[in-house]
Amino acid sequence: MNDIYLRRSCSVERRLRDLISRMTVEEKCAQLCSVPIQELVENGNLSVKKMKKFLKYGIGQITRVAGGIKWLEPEKAAKFSNEIQKFLEKNTRLKIPAMIHEECLSGFLSHRATTFPQAIGFASTWDPDIVRRVTSVIRRQMRATGAHQGLAPVLDVARDPRWGRIEETLGEDPYLVACMAKAYVEGLQGEDFKTGVYATLKHFGGHSFSEGGRNCAPVHVSPRELREVFLFPFEVGVKVAGAGSVMNAYHEIDGIPCGASKELLTKILREEWGFEGFVVSDYGTLDMLVNFHRVASDKKEAAKIAIEAGIDIELPMISCYGEPLIQAVKEGLVSQATLDSAVCRVLRAKFISGIFENRYVKEKEVKKVFDTPSDRRLALQVARESMVLLKNENGLLPVKKNISSIAVIGPNARNARNMFGDYGYTAHLGCEYESVRTVTVLEGIKNKVSPKTKVLYARGCDTAGDDKSGFEEAIEAAKNAELSVLVLGGSSGFSQKDTSGEGRDASDLALPGVQEELVRAIYESGKPVVVVLIHGRPLSITWISEHIPAILQAWLPGEEGGNAIADVLFGNYNPAGRLPVSIPKTAGQIPVHYNRKPSSFGNYISMDSKALYPFGFGLSYTRFEYKNLRINPEKVTPAGKVEISVEVKNTGSRIGEEVVQLYIHDIVASVSRPLKELKGFRRISLKPGEKKELKFILSTDQLAFYDQDMNLTVEPGEFEVMLGSSSEDIRLRGKFEVRGNRRIVCGPRIFLTEQK
Repeated sequence: MNDIYLRRSCSVERRLRDLISRMTVEEKCAQLCSVPIQELVENGNLSVKKMKKFLKYGIGQITRVAGGIKWLEPEKAAKFSNEIQKFLEKNTRLKIPAMIHEECLSGFLSHRATTFPQAIGFASTWDPDIVRRVTSVIRRQMRATGAHQGLAPVLDVARDPRWGRIEETLGEDPYLVACMAKAYVEGLQGEDFKTGVYATLKHFGGHSFSEGGRNCAPVHVSPRELREVFLFPFEVGVKVAGAGSVMNAYHEIDGIPCGASKELLTKILREEWGFEGFVVSDYGTLDMLVNFHRVASDKKEAAKIAIEAGIDIELPMISCYGEPLIQAVKEGLVSQATLDSAVCRVLRAKFISGIFENRYVKEKEVKKVFDTPSDRRLALQVARESMVLLKNENGLLPVKKNISSIAVIGPNARNARNMFGDYGYTAHLGCEYESVRTVTVLEGIKNKVSPKTKVLYARGCDTAGDDKSGFEEAIEAAKNAELSVLVLGGSSGFSQKDTSGEGRDASDLALPGVQEELVRAIYESGKPVVVVLIHGRPLSITWISEHIPAILQAWLPGEEGGNAIADVLFGNYNPAGRLPVSIPKTAGQIPVHYNRKPSSFGNYISMDSKALYPFGFGLSYTRFEYKNLRINPEKVTPAGKVEISVEVKNTGSRIGEEVVQLYIHDIVASVSRPLKELKGFRRISLKPGEKKELKFILSTDQLAFYDQDMNLTVEPGEFEVMLGSSSEDIRLRGKFEVRGNRRIVCGPRIFLTEQK
């Protein structure tokens, strides 16, 4: 946890008071505004005339210097950053530097920056350590170009795969999301904000639980479920990881837009949780209070509502916090105290980040830190760890490298663009060419097979649309090969042709276009088939699951995705990724998340309500045995801890990794509880015959829930312990008893399980 931000230093507070006492209303409001880099550029260079117009009184934020312009080289982004800071130092009265923010969901959103798997791939690793390493790389690349704030991680607990942004999330379970988020924040912020990047927790809160899976639609959620499920990762991000910033969500809850919610942004976030960072609006939030939610009559009223709710900075450009806010303050509609509180939080963040003393970056050093060989090795490793093997009938995989011939078929087989998520530079800006060297699946397979292996390729069809003209070529390739690898899925981004991503919500979860028809046609060739899925959302693949012998879920694996997929297919890497979301048989089953209440599992006329592939599921090329479950003590006080230990052994013939998962069930409670809840996990590597003892230290704090009176309470009673390889593959069970009752009112709380 980065304590430096949470402990206010006397020197910083003195500087704050002195600076604010000298500021005009216009200068204060300028600190709450942002300007997109595009507004300052003319003919490919920064325009002094435009800067004089937009930066007259200073500015709080500059929006996306590196990622806002297509093909802007990192060196020039660093130059732009320096020129902006120099202008503010030389041409504004108070010489306050700007904070620069960038997107960084799957890597720094910059040309030539290392692009890792999309966030759902991070979650599939079940490996917080590697996520921490990834965001450390992102931090280094961002700081090199002058960025100080990253608009990530996304902590939306995702339970509806129709929602296009599910790919940006860390899955369906609040505990898994919280653990991965903690690592993400720690890597991005580092040990000291003077060299770190402020992490921004978003979208606060419950954004993923939208009506009908439609982006920005109302969220219908009870206060209990909101706190226990959707706000839990944010609470961990604030209290445990020490995140410096939070971003509101677009939607409304019970008629109150999140960007106008004092309950969320002030009462819960600041007063209950003690958050001392700054809150930024999601892009266009304040204007949406006028023209989307219609809770404000004009920009002046929107500014009043937002700043009083707790939004400190308006992104991405000057709108409501410009002249409308200035007038609202001068007319007495917004108090000076409210304005000063927001300005204090923004300036404090700038002081603590050290940008007053170190405004400039070293432009000549930028090239050295972008997509280095070690960065690419890390991109390969995290992509490998994210691969989830869903099916491997009769050990079809791994394939021998000296196979005589192999057909690589499908719309994503030779498509570099579709390896990225919607906040990867290439996909986000709609680029037709690679912004960073990208390995396709076809290239990855060619890199692995023997020189004598004949590799055939056919596209077959597009990711979307009904064109089957390529079927004949694909079928012929399959017939002439010993084995076919079908690389299917979709594309992520913001265009109408993209099948997942922000605003790309779906009414069904079938493979887009005619891809399943292509699979059936290739299947009829009679040759063995492997399906690789490159897509941002879980897909309903019931027919494929029943008929195709091997299926690999690759998500959106980033720049080294092709090599990572090939490493798994040919046995260079033993897969150990686990599903962070349940995969439904059909969209009509939603929701199918694993931790539902007992009453949620009734059957339909045509099928049950269980997932096709459950949360936590993933296969390996080896086998693991669980033995010797021990629970100590078996009876614990409501303020105690329980040690749960298990022995895991690799009983197969290959080195492999296992993700050991700990689930808890509160057997009888005053409020209905889920049938099982993830409370711990550990990814371990074991050689053949090797065994390890794992210990989970579970605090009774983690058993607490909001009771009938909405008090956070640990209740007495029996708790079932479940250890296994997925939420359905439970290998060992036991029990312990809590004796006594305890309300958790205030003070420190243990959120995450300790491991030994």
